[in-house]
Amino acid sequence: MADCEKVNQYLAHEVGKEGVRFKRIYVAPEAPDQPSRGRKPSPQFLFDARDEFRIDLGKSYMIGDKLIDLECGWNAGVKKSILVRTGYGAGVERDNPEKLPKAMAVDDVRAAADWILADER
Repeated sequence: MADCEKVNQYLAHEVGKEGVRFKRIYVAPEAPDQPSRGRKPSPQFLFDARDEFRIDLGKSYMIGDKLIDLECGWNAGVKKSILVRTGYGAGVERDNPEKLPKAMAVDDVRAAADWILADER
């Protein structure tokens, strides 16, 4: 959990440079092989955010670099799940093309943001 907190602080600092602020970060502290209420591909944390912040998931986007990120978005009913090719994303795209017809694949988070802004216009 200490490493998770460090990563989240770093991420908040980096996106903060662009004026982005997180209202809440949801974390599943359980190990990947342990039962978890919120671990992806469960959409539970998206449902929690929906209820807490009155988010319309049908007008929202899920961005990630793993198949479980995309599945989480699909399970929550988001408008579009977007795969970034950074991190694990390029390998996911290469190894799972049959699972990605509903996804948009882009090079990185900035490209995902640009695609979302264009889609919203």
